[in-house]
This record gives sequence, structure tokens and C-alpha cells, in this order.
Amino acid sequence: MTRTTITSSPPRYRRPLGLTRESWLQYAVLLLLAVLVLAPVVPTLYQSFLDRPLYEAGGVLGLDNYARLFTEAGFGRVVLNTALFAALTTLLSLLIAVPMAVVVVRTRLPGGRLFAAAMQWPFFISSLILGFGWITMYGPAGFVSVEVRRLLGFLPWNLYSIPGMALTEAVALAPIVYTFCANALRQSDASLEAAAQVCGAGPLRILRSVILPLLRPPVVYSSILVVSMSVETLSVPLLFGQPVGIDVFSTFLYRNGLQSINPDYGVLGAASAIILLVTISLVALQAKLLKDAQRFVSVRGKATRPRPLDLGWLKWISVAAIAFYVVMGALIPIGGLVFRSFTQVFTPLQSPFKTLTGDNYERIFTYPVYVQSIVNSLLVAAIGAVLVSALSLLAVMVARRSTFRYARAVEYLALAPQAMPGIIVGIGLFWALALSGVGALIQGTLWALIIGFGLRALPSGFGSISPSIMQIGHELDNAARVSGADWVRTFTRILASLLRPAFAGALILTFVTLLKEYSPAVFLGSADSNIIGTTMLELWVQGNTGSVAALASLQIAITATFVGLAGLLLKGRDKDA
Repeated sequence: MTRTTITSSPPRYRRPLGLTRESWLQYAVLLLLAVLVLAPVVPTLYQSFLDRPLYEAGGVLGLDNYARLFTEAGFGRVVLNTALFAALTTLLSLLIAVPMAVVVVRTRLPGGRLFAAAMQWPFFISSLILGFGWITMYGPAGFVSVEVRRLLGFLPWNLYSIPGMALTEAVALAPIVYTFCANALRQSDASLEAAAQVCGAGPLRILRSVILPLLRPPVVYSSILVVSMSVETLSVPLLFGQPVGIDVFSTFLYRNGLQSINPDYGVLGAASAIILLVTISLVALQAKLLKDAQRFVSVRGKATRPRPLDLGWLKWISVAAIAFYVVMGALIPIGGLVFRSFTQVFTPLQSPFKTLTGDNYERIFTYPVYVQSIVNSLLVAAIGAVLVSALSLLAVMVARRSTFRYARAVEYLALAPQAMPGIIVGIGLFWALALSGVGALIQGTLWALIIGFGLRALPSGFGSISPSIMQIGHELDNAARVSGADWVRTFTRILASLLRPAFAGALILTFVTLLKEYSPAVFLGSADSNIIGTTMLELWVQGNTGSVAALASLQIAITATFVGLAGLLLKGRDKDA
């Protein structure tokens, strides 16, 4: 009897032009990311040195645009306003978020879980909607302002000022600082606190001498992030600053680019280049500071579980302070905006219940242009979320799970858009599409918005998936390679299924991000491709605040419904698994 041995030969893959299919895919990802990132940057830098619009022939390179920017355009005042706004926003964000993170995570706080959940709301609500809500309640003619003025005889605050702008923006950005600090506190070892307690230190001394110093890395990281976001934000400065002539970087570009009858593209390009340089420098500084964060590491082997500190009667002051922030900063403005959408007149001088109406929503759903803006927003968010999440997944695989020689470049390119303000993405892509023959076909269409919005959401998608791939051991890859599978087959047959929850999370995050986004559409959109954000701005300029409130309420409802359904589906999958 003879024994026959059956051996299976490993699969053979084609090598077009001598390159493996994994090399083709990896180079394709690198090229696509490079085109997306450089498309808005290169035309912007080139325009900043040209003496005429870049689509006109015969342009001469020079530095005249930068000279005129600082001598004729009043850009020096813009720089000062931006610096004050960003600095004050960052300071207020830290004053709100850092103590809140400490008392919620490290102390026995009544309702701590509720407050921790309440800090997630800004991730689902755009700052544009928050700005509308603040004006509705706290503006010069706002509901709360009218009542306060009637009681006191004067209004103790001025929303249309740099401090008013900074306070509103800080309320929106404080949860970002809170998230970084809270995560650091949850992960840090509590042995240092235990040692302090053994030495007789009280709760306040432990907070001041042990816990707060450990927060230096997340505080520095989040501070730079808040500064960067304050420099690029358009909504709050546009709503609060422009009516009283306060210009910052973003509104300067908006006023001189979109609102100007005869835009000076040279000055516009020079200003955009400077803003881009500032944001890139901030992101680079952030990355450099993170490299030195290891000396603050307090999570080692056999870390002890943190024991909540008891603040005594001070905990009730903490509860009152956090409740004041949540209620006054978020619930009242958003609630007032929703209530305004159901009234004809919203003022304490007359009972709002006497003017209840559904006309604002009827107007939205009667005019096709308003309905189309809602449909456009949903299409851009849905299509963009799928495309961005897929590209993010491929970029993570190439950057973190391959031997591609340019893997680091892929990661840098995927994260680079976080240093690109949305309005500059819009301006740069507008110029890039104007120069490109293919771009003329998509200029002013939803595809232009998907590209611009998707570029802005790409770092979020990459950052959402990246931690998951780092948790999967390399043993699976090695076993697949031993069996003859190449990189592509290993990804499609093994890693893709393991990364499905992370991909679903990226879909949710990017959908919400794309639904909130609007600033690139200021330059990339057209009458046929309006979205909710640009339509709200148009209605606000027309003084139609009721329709603005209705659209804002619809966007909040859409976001809440999507996030709720997505959460239920993910929980159902986890139970099935």
C-alpha cells in the first residue's frame, strides 16, 4: 500500500509591470492622499505670489501681495483680533474643562455619570447651531437678555465682542479639553495619591499637588488643539463679530473672498498662506510636545485602581458649577432655538405660548430649495462617510500594517488636513478645480462638497480606526503569510472582519462630522448644491430667524436619530458576537 501525500501549493498572484498587487494598492493610496492634500495647498501658495488671478495668463511672481496685505488690507488688526480671540477662548476652555474633569473622574460627585455623558453633546452639534442658540437667548435682543435688561436696567454682557465670542467658542470647545483630561485621569495610576494620603495630605492638597501636575500633557495638547480650532473657526466670528466690524482670520477671508464684488485674489492668497502656516506650526508644535510626554507617564505594571476623593461640602459647589455650565451653556441655548422654531415671536415681553405655530417648518418643507438643502446634506454626509471611512481604513492598513517604504508618509498625509482650516480648503479647492479641466465638471456640485468635507473629516476617520489595528496581534498576519497569502489577501480575509466594529465607528463619526461641516461649502457650493449650513446662513442674513431655528432643529434631530440608531445596531452586533 502506497501513501500519497497531497500538498497544496500557495496561491500565485499576477505582477503587472513587475509590481505586486499590494504595491499597486499602496502606491494608489499614497498618490490619492497626496493629490487630496496638495490640491488646496499648492494653488493657495502659488496665488499668494502672483500679481493676478492664477487662471489668467501672464502672471508675474513677487511679494507685492504680502506687502499690500499688511499695509493696505488692515491685516495687522485682524492678526491682533485673532490672537486675542484664540488666547481667551483657550483660557476659558481650560478654566471650564480641567476642574470639571478632575471632580467628575476623581471625586465622589453626585450625578457624575450624568455630567460625563452631558459633556459629549458638542460632538453632535455644530458651533454654527450653538451660535444661533446663544444669539437667540443671550444676544442683544435675546430672550434672556431682554428679561435681564428689564430687571437690572442694563445688560451686563456684550455677546458681540471678542470676550463674548471667546466665551461662546469656549463652551463649544471645552468638552474637547475635558475628554483629553478625563481619559488621562482614568488611565493614570493612583498609587501616588495613596502615598499622599498615607503622608496625611487632604483631598484638596492631593488634587493640587498630585493630580493637576499629571494633567500637564493633556492640557498642553488640548490647548494647542483649541488654539488651532479657534484660529480656523468661522461660525461664531461670522455671527458675532462681523455685525460690529470685528474681523479674525476666517471672517477676513470670507469678507474679502465671497462678499467682495471684485475680490483681490492676491491678498486673499497671501492671507490664506499665512493662516495655513500658523495652523501647520501649531500642529507641528503639538506633535513635538507629545514626544516629551513620556516623563509624565504614571501608568505602569500593577497599577492601582483610583479611589474617588471626598470633597465634603465642596462637592455641592462643584455640582452647581457643572450644572450651570451644562444648562446655561448648552441646554438653554439649544432648547431656546428649538422653541423659537415653533413660535412667530420669541420674547419674554409676550408669552411664547400665544404665538405657537408650525409655519416655520411649513416654510421649510414648502420651498423646494430648502428641502433640497436637507437632502444635499444627507447625501454628502452618507456618501462622504462611506468614502472617507474606506480611505481611512486603507490608509491605516498601509501606515500601520505594511512594510511599504512610504508608510510614514501615508500617515502624515492622512493626518495633514487637521492643520488645514475649512475655509482655506474651500478656497484652495475652488482654485484647483478652476485650473483643472476635470474640475470644471464638478465645480459647484455635491461631489466638490464631498471632496472638501471628506478631506476635513479624513483625520477623524484615520484616528478612529488606528487604535483598533494596533490592538490586533501580528501573529494573524504571520500565519496568513506562512499559508501563502499576500498582504491584500490577509487584509480582505482576516483583518477586515476584525476591523468591522472600528469601521462602523468611523462611519458614525465621519457622518456626524460631515453633517456638521459647512465652511468649505462657502466657496465650493452653488445654488444647486446648498446644504443646511449655508442655507441657514442665507436665511439668517435675510432676518428669517424662525426658519433658521427650524432648520437647526431638524439637523439636531437628524443627528440624534442617526447616532441613536447606530448605537442600537452596534449593541445588537456586540450581543450577537
